[in-house]
Amino acid sequence: MNHSSKNKPTIKWWQALNPAIYLVSVLPGIAVWLLSASPINHSALWAATFAVVLLQHGINLLNDTKDWQLGADTEKYDSWVRVHHGNVSTAFIHGLVSLITGGILGLLILFLHQQLWILGFALPLVVLGILYNAGHRPLSYTAAGEWATALCYGPGVFGGLWFVAEQPFGWPSMFGMTAFAAFSTALLFSHQPPQIETDRQAGKNSFAVRHGPSITYRVSTYLFSASMCLLAVTCWGSRDILTATVFTLTAITSVLWLKYTGPNPKRILQYASSVFIASLSAMYLPNLLF
Repeated sequence: MNHSSKNKPTIKWWQALNPAIYLVSVLPGIAVWLLSASPINHSALWAATFAVVLLQHGINLLNDTKDWQLGADTEKYDSWVRVHHGNVSTAFIHGLVSLITGGILGLLILFLHQQLWILGFALPLVVLGILYNAGHRPLSYTAAGEWATALCYGPGVFGGLWFVAEQPFGWPSMFGMTAFAAFSTALLFSHQPPQIETDRQAGKNSFAVRHGPSITYRVSTYLFSASMCLLAVTCWGSRDILTATVFTLTAITSVLWLKYTGPNPKRILQYASSVFIASLSAMYLPNLLF
């Protein structure tokens, strides 16, 4: 481990929080709202989305503690371990509390809405998310890490929220799950290239370590493009022509901008958010104006 990284100053919690990164958990909830053809259970959907955010926060903390222990991401200034003054145990407990709180909230939502059957596929994926950082050789340090990410955010997050919102299983749900599996993996890959050297030294066999930065950025762009394409097709099947047209045009624009600027987590989340905001505006503004 590069112990010199521990000599960097501690930071405040709001510097490590990075609210934008939680859009990867919020956008699936917005996508369910946008793409559902039948009435949705709003209270269950948004409460469940908040539970997913808590789960992601806990997993982010566990990821930071594992990286700190194994020596990866040593250049990461906004590590949650720094918030806790380099105390790995405190950061771990913080992550565990968030993870348990999110899990209890999720269970409560399913119980109150008589949807405990969703646990049949959601619980194994939550366990998979925990294994992403657990043990001496977590999944995030292997070639299985990107597959775990895709499963957790595709079938896990989008699929779970889709069913919590009382939407039926069909091609829209399958397209949405595939889209967010691709989207989350694109986000993961866009994050990896700047950390190749420290990841390699720590034994983290990430996609970028295996294939290099150029291919990683290219695949990230392809995956983002695929996710936007799948969501656009789903939007055409569930929404009016204006909303679907706006979604398609803004999605094409976001893909072109990403190809021009190159992917990184901030851009991917910013461009995707712009697509959803524009589409929701097209869906609701005509009703408000007329």
